[in-house]
Amino acid sequence: MEKKRWECSALPNGWKREEVTRKSGLSAGKSDVYYFSPTGKKFRSKPQLARYLGNSMDLSSFDFRTGKLLMSKLHKNRQRIHHDHSQSKGKPDLNTSLPVRQTASIFKQPVTKVTNHPSNKVKTDPQKAVEQPRQLFWEKKLSGLNTYDIAEELVKTMDLPKGLQGVGPGYTGNTLLSALASALHTSSAPITGQLSAAVEKNPGVWLNTTQPLCKAFMVTDEDIRKQEDLVYSVRKRLEEALMADMLAHMEEASSEARSLKEELMDDSSFSEGDEK
Repeated sequence: MEKKRWECSALPNGWKREEVTRKSGLSAGKSDVYYFSPTGKKFRSKPQLARYLGNSMDLSSFDFRTGKLLMSKLHKNRQRIHHDHSQSKGKPDLNTSLPVRQTASIFKQPVTKVTNHPSNKVKTDPQKAVEQPRQLFWEKKLSGLNTYDIAEELVKTMDLPKGLQGVGPGYTGNTLLSALASALHTSSAPITGQLSAAVEKNPGVWLNTTQPLCKAFMVTDEDIRKQEDLVYSVRKRLEEALMADMLAHMEEASSEARSLKEELMDDSSFSEGDEK
């Protein structure tokens, strides 16, 4: 393993950053990052570092991997703090009631029918559930949104099978992915796609809002078998990578123990020479 250590300017004075590059195993070429306090204490993760520093330093914009402050996140945090501070100076809102949408059609409200009959009463049916209306093509609101990791690098989206084809105006691959993911999480009914062929001609009329914006499809036993093989292959590679990582850490610990033992032996030999 190759070790490189230098001062970390993003942390207080005396803190050092160490990068260890692996030389063997399936993870050869990858590197691990550690931080050392002025007293020599070693930290392997950002949560450990945050617990140790406490309130003395804000690590929300600190990138543990690169050892740098992400200026974009730092700017956003400052804007948020400034906004919260300016809001706190305003008049306090003494109204503690939650805001509600005043739309009678989606609430269980009593209905009074006015006639000349003397026994008219306000009738309610608390057992009858009222389904909230769902906006057509709401998935289009998610278009243009991307996912980024902590280092602000774009996360690659998954590729859908060619058999899945979207329907509706303004359809894109990301729209179809959002629609399928939402249907899996919000509905317990089977996902079949749009079964009516007329949806292609007039989706605003024939669209089934309980199904995602894609043409009708069917999952076969062969599709299930291929997916099982793919999951097994990915889990196998993950197992091998975890094993290689564990062996690399064991080798690192063994190397550190040998180095410490050699240093102690050198100190002991030097002390014996001084006594003679």
